[in-house]
Amino acid sequence: MKQRIQALRESLKSGEAAIIFDSFNRFYFTGFRSSAGIVIITPQNAFFLIDFRYFEKAKKVVCDMEVHLATDSYKQMAEILNKENIKELFLETETINLSVYERLKERLEEITISTNSKIQNSINLLRSIKEENELESIKAAQEITDKTFSYILDKIKVGKTEREIALDMEFFARKNGSDGVAFDFIVVSGKNSSLPHGVPTDKQIQNGDFITMDFGARVNGYCSDMTRTVAVGEVTDKQRKVYETVLKAQQLAFKKIKAGAVCKDIDAAARDFIDNSGFENCFGHGLGHSLGLEIHENPAFNTRDTSVLKSGTVMTVEPGIYLESEFGVRIEDMVLVTDSGYENFTKSSKKLIIL
Repeated sequence: MKQRIQALRESLKSGEAAIIFDSFNRFYFTGFRSSAGIVIITPQNAFFLIDFRYFEKAKKVVCDMEVHLATDSYKQMAEILNKENIKELFLETETINLSVYERLKERLEEITISTNSKIQNSINLLRSIKEENELESIKAAQEITDKTFSYILDKIKVGKTEREIALDMEFFARKNGSDGVAFDFIVVSGKNSSLPHGVPTDKQIQNGDFITMDFGARVNGYCSDMTRTVAVGEVTDKQRKVYETVLKAQQLAFKKIKAGAVCKDIDAAARDFIDNSGFENCFGHGLGHSLGLEIHENPAFNTRDTSVLKSGTVMTVEPGIYLESEFGVRIEDMVLVTDSGYENFTKSSKKLIIL
């Protein structure tokens, strides 16, 4: 935590401070989980204001900043900032609540409340490059995710509902070490599989269905993310062609991934292949995204992101083809970007599985 705080300080000049409200950013800089709290970082010191519910535990857990019992948070903020001779306060511009912003301006009249995104950019960059302990947690989450996939293959039967499968997967993941789900599991079958973010329903699995399962575990607060599409009973030539096209698109994207590559170029490698294979406009979302404490972080593989990949960033690679009212296919792996290429954390098979 000390190194993270110091790295953020490098974005600050004399008389400037950063204030952090976002729960994920608070955890990143304190190592303490809570539903509330405020972090203030100045060029010399760091402070954590936390209410009575968490105060006793926070004093034991948070080591690299002063922990204060929050009674009148805005008054206490003003006192700290005045004592530190702060003239300008920088916010998390991507997540700040408008009412909080207005209250800061009202209660901190002598301090400039900046909407400059330099602190947000610094936080995004810090969080995008994972430390070794973060990578170990992500790997552990993916191991649970792979085990969950192997488990559920034996449970999928004609007549089972999407909802039953999703609940079974979640229970297994939690039972095998997941702190919770990384996000609400997606389990969609048949015509429902053409919905990229479809919600599990009471639809029963039928012979000939594709089933797309998008799911992830969480360990020490860190997420995993994987998608596999499997078939039940039999597949048509069209289904097989779509599946093979998606798998090839993913393989082409992998060949482009390494530190120094531009995100939108990697997206294009998969997207152009899908479009040129007769499925133009059937891949309507980005190729992937970074993840860590949150399931969607920066940067992203899409048509717009010009970010340059850095070693230590974890990305998903998830091309898909969705044929409206017919079926869909998505295949997703999670990889660590390295100087020479990537390391794939996802071990589950991507051969077309017909149950």
